[in-house]
Amino acid sequence: MKRDRMIRRLIVTALTAAVYTALTLAFAPISFGSIQFRVAEILNLMAYMDPLYGAGVVLGCFLSNCFSQLGPIDMVIGTLGTALAVWAITRTKNLFIASLWPMFANTLVAFELTYIEHTPLWFNIVSIWIGEFVVVTCAGYPLFRTLLQNKKLLSLLQTERQ
Repeated sequence: MKRDRMIRRLIVTALTAAVYTALTLAFAPISFGSIQFRVAEILNLMAYMDPLYGAGVVLGCFLSNCFSQLGPIDMVIGTLGTALAVWAITRTKNLFIASLWPMFANTLVAFELTYIEHTPLWFNIVSIWIGEFVVVTCAGYPLFRTLLQNKKLLSLLQTERQ
């Protein structure tokens, strides 16, 4: 029983990471840089439904950032931003508030972009916030609000069997 649960957790993490990475790379032109709308960031809200999904989102972010033009620093800083967002989301009771965490947490990416690309910090903060807000809050919040009302789908997405 314990082994089955561990295998299931590994599968959920691997699949979530694969979907995050695939979405990021499929939309690569808008997934990286000062002005980005990383569609995969919508998956952050999976951690609101079940914290186990958070590990896959963070792993997917790391794998995606291996392809970033910013190099290894993005693998660390960009992934840290997503990890902080996921951590905050798992501790938030309100879905709308949870949808805002990626915007704030990924302010780290704005500092990273300013350091590497020598672009204005204010520009990077505003553009990162707009991208995260559009993807996670404007698109993700209504989607997940609807998903959370679908009991059948929720039961399929549960990572632990009752």
